[in-house]
Formats: sequence, structure tokens, C-alpha cells
Amino acid sequence: MKSYEIAVVPGDGTGGEVVAEGMKVLNAVANAEGFTLRTQTFDFGGERYKRTGETLPDSAIEEFKKFKAIYLGAIGHPDVKPGILELGILLKMRFSLDQYINLRPVKLFPNVDCPLKDRKPEDIDFVVVRENSGGIYTGLGGIENKGLPQECAIQIMKYTRAQVDRCLKYAFELTMKRKRKKLTLCHKTNVLIHCGDLWMRAFEEMGTKKYPEVTRDYAHVDATTMWMVKNPEFFDVIVTENLMGDIITDLGAQIQGGMGIAAGGNINPDPGGVSMFEPIGGSAPKYTGLNVINPMAAILAGGMMLDAIGEAKAASRVENGVFKALASGKIKSLSAGKMGMGTREVGDLIAKLAVD
Repeated sequence: MKSYEIAVVPGDGTGGEVVAEGMKVLNAVANAEGFTLRTQTFDFGGERYKRTGETLPDSAIEEFKKFKAIYLGAIGHPDVKPGILELGILLKMRFSLDQYINLRPVKLFPNVDCPLKDRKPEDIDFVVVRENSGGIYTGLGGIENKGLPQECAIQIMKYTRAQVDRCLKYAFELTMKRKRKKLTLCHKTNVLIHCGDLWMRAFEEMGTKKYPEVTRDYAHVDATTMWMVKNPEFFDVIVTENLMGDIITDLGAQIQGGMGIAAGGNINPDPGGVSMFEPIGGSAPKYTGLNVINPMAAILAGGMMLDAIGEAKAASRVENGVFKALASGKIKSLSAGKMGMGTREVGDLIAKLAVD
């Protein structure tokens, strides 16, 4: 029987609870499709940092490279200063493993309250491909005269053509697999004239030469946020740079019903690359151990992981399980404590429906 080695990082707060339900569903669909997931759990997170002062050692990066994928629960601890765990674990993992694509499906499921008036599942079904390795987030720049009246801070947006091209290639290839085959470049070319020009030229050249079947479109980032609210059905696949992608994907999470159902992947699509999949929401420490947190985002992230490792049928089972669970009306809300059933019961329901 085919087997895949998966690194599991439950992380902080409710991370362990949602990952447990995710693994429940993943193991159910794996059994139905005739393969197994062999997991090893790592305790990186706030508690370990408090004990040892260690976030993510270099040795862990080398160990992660031996796995097919990484399944993450949540990072964020109330007793640890914001930024330490995020930079020391999440960003270090992304950059060290060259997870240069952040993939965020934005999909409205049935019986999910959408903040947009009269919107239905058929109106909201697009994907954001965010470049995940360059731009302002690389931290180029510095501070002069910190704390003084003449203090100056500089942070630089930097992109190489190679970084842009590999992100665009992934986006075009993904678009080719979708029914509409429409790809929108999101940037701010009228102000960010250097980086914007690089992205636009690369986008047009690659589309013209290699993907003539794809309909290409462009929108400034401010217009993108407007259209995501006004006419979300306009979008199929959006490709964008790092900072802009970070912003518009949170908006995407809200229009699909909130963080409770928003999943994402940090992907290295190269041969032998190791990708990481996680729910978008935080660790929600106040709900830890209460069996009230919504596990659906973690379950859907697990489905994305299955698709990335080549088990598309099993991945489809996961999404269908979530779809059927929500369509059944048994889940009353996506909010913690208001679902009408507990975390474990939601996992049980989805696992059952995913294999029926």
C-alpha cells in the first residue's frame, strides 16, 4: 500500500484540536482510496519556546526536508511577544524550505453566512496565488537614529525576474486546470513603477508565449479589493506579490464566511519540495480544550495537502465531506461555541460523509 510521510506541527492553543480532527478525516479518506499517512509530530510553538528559548532550529529544517509535506495547526501564544514565533517558526520555515507560493482558495460553501448581500456559493469560487518569498517581507532596509526625532526607517520591495517568473508559471498552470481559464494580475503599477513594470512585462510575455488559452486581466490592488466585495464572481485565479497577497487573502477569508473555513498552503512546487498546509485562523487560546473550536479550515487544509502530494481523489473527498456537512444543516454556525456540535463531532460528521 502506498504511504506518505507527513510532519505534523500542532503548534499552540487550539492547533492540536483542529489538527486531530483533520487527521481523523484524512485517515478516513486515505483508507477509502487505498493509501496511508505516516505521521511524526513536532512540538514547535509557544510552550517549547517558553521552556527552551528555541523557536525552530536549523536541524528541524533539515529534518522537515525528509517529509512529503507539513501539516500545521496554529502558531501564537499569549505569553510570547508577538512576532517571535511568527518570524522564528512560520517565516523561517517558508523561507528555508523555499515555499515560494502561498495558495489561498476562496470558496463559499452552502449554508455559510456571507457578509455580501445575496451571494451564493456559485458567486464566490476563486483562488489567490500569492508570491511568498520576495517583496517587502524579506526585510531589506533598516532604521537610522532609532528613538531620536530624526529617526528614519526604510523597508524595500525587491523582486528578481526569476522569483516573478516561477510564481507566474505556477499561477498560469493552475489556471489551465480550471474551467474558466482566467488569470488576473493584481499589483499597483501606476505607483510601484519598477516592481510593477517587472510583474506586468513578465505576465504579458509568459501569457503570450506559453499560455495563449488563458484569458489575462489586470487590476490595481485597491480596485481588486473593491471588486472582491462588489463582484466576486469576476475572479477565477488572482496572482499577486507578497504584501498585497497577504492583505487581499484576509479579505477573501471574510467573504467566504470567515477564518473558520479558510485554509491555505505554503507551497514549494519544485520536484522534492516540501510544502506546508494550515488553517488561516489563529491559535484561539481562550477556546483551548473546550471542544468548541471549528476544525473545518484545518480539515480543508488537509485536503489541499492531499491534492499537493498527488492524491486528488482523496482531496476531492475531503472537500465534498465539508460541503455535505454544511449542506446538511447540522452545523449551525462557523463560530466557536455556536456550531451546534463540538469540535470532535464536526470531525466525526465530515469523516463519515467524506467516505459515504
